[in-house]
Amino acid sequence: MEQKANTFLETERLGKLMAKYAVPCVISLLVAALYNIVDQIFIANADYLGSYGNAANTVVFPLTVVALSIAVMIGDGCCAFVSISLGRNDKEAAHNSIGSAVLLCIVSGLILTAIYLVLQEPILTLFGGRVNEETFRHAKEYFFWITLGVPFYMFGQALNPIIRSDGSPKFAMASTLAGAAANIILDPIFIFVFRWGMMGAAAATVLGQIITAVLAVWYLCHMKAVRLEQSSFRFYGSLAKKYLPLGICSFLSQISLVMAMAAIQNMTLKYSAVDPIFGQTKYTQIPMAVLGIVMKFFQIVISISVGLAAGCIPVVGYNIGAGRKDRAKSLFTRLLAAETIVGAVALLIVEMFPRQLIGIFGAANESVYYTEYAVKCFRVYLCMMVLAAVNKGTFIYLQSLGRAFASTSISMVREVLFGVGFALLLPRWFGLDGVLYSMPVSDMLTFVICVIVIRYTYKALDCGEKRKPEHE
Repeated sequence: MEQKANTFLETERLGKLMAKYAVPCVISLLVAALYNIVDQIFIANADYLGSYGNAANTVVFPLTVVALSIAVMIGDGCCAFVSISLGRNDKEAAHNSIGSAVLLCIVSGLILTAIYLVLQEPILTLFGGRVNEETFRHAKEYFFWITLGVPFYMFGQALNPIIRSDGSPKFAMASTLAGAAANIILDPIFIFVFRWGMMGAAAATVLGQIITAVLAVWYLCHMKAVRLEQSSFRFYGSLAKKYLPLGICSFLSQISLVMAMAAIQNMTLKYSAVDPIFGQTKYTQIPMAVLGIVMKFFQIVISISVGLAAGCIPVVGYNIGAGRKDRAKSLFTRLLAAETIVGAVALLIVEMFPRQLIGIFGAANESVYYTEYAVKCFRVYLCMMVLAAVNKGTFIYLQSLGRAFASTSISMVREVLFGVGFALLLPRWFGLDGVLYSMPVSDMLTFVICVIVIRYTYKALDCGEKRKPEHE
């Protein structure tokens, strides 16, 4: 009988496997998150852009998340399906699903780019871009150039988990690092030396995304566990029906975040206008700019949380496919512990060092109202980071088990029902502060649901589990 690929996923120590897969995945996602964050740091510290540029960056950010949501649906779903297929020694399904996913990603990237270019102004308006004319002008400039890089961004992000499923998490990390390094080098050159403003920030980002995409194409030609054939690059509808549902949680988690951002940004715009301080024209953009910065820090923490969980997908998927529920259960315990630690460290940072955090984003060039509101945002909006990290890890772990419906349902409850709902309701009673309360309230209620799901998952993994070998 032909030997299965990636058999080490069933035999190697779980701690070693988690480090091997999760750490590169965390770094990859962190680096991907840094694209927009690095742009915002350099924009904020350019005196000719300042808080207007910051606010414009905040407006555009959710629209890059839309592109990411489609990419991760394809990539994470394909990653989970490929891992399960390899665990079952079904190599044909593995290579055909990868080829199909590549084509789907390219087509969807081109379609999204066309939509963005045609509907630019109404889209930016929907996300609060008309807070004032200066912000809107910067947002249009940044959005146009960022849009041109959408196909490359989506391709790189979709291929990243697929490369991990092939047993090459380090290459996935390196390709993302290469693109981010280019962005970090080019941002100050384009913004401060050439003084290209928002166009310069966007151009640096797009060039970095192109580098990552090119490296992903190279890897497709040199895969290890899965060998692609010419026949692989067709759209297999039967396979898409299997791998897309496994990635739907990743999609909905991201796209619902966009919905929450739209609600939050519009409520911020609405209630800033009636605030005695921020209702003044020269300060109107401050809440939008500050909230964007706080969201960026949250994105960093969640990138770590998601990376830890997503890094486990190939390991869990393979072991479930091989009938090793005991290893899947043990890995779940390790994951929950790691998520708790990540959330606790993040909480300490935002509660103890908010002024230092906001200082990175050009606070020295802004009014005292900017700093005071930023400190408040960090300490209130992110006060339930521990629960947020555990919640996110649970969502993605369920995805790795192939429990797409359960994962999707909980994610939707958190992001749409709670996230959007409380962002719209709480400001009615608490004004601008109500926007800040929406995040911790949503995470507390979601955690109650997650506790029930965690207990059920442990019981399911106990059912029929194999005895662990002594070395594990």
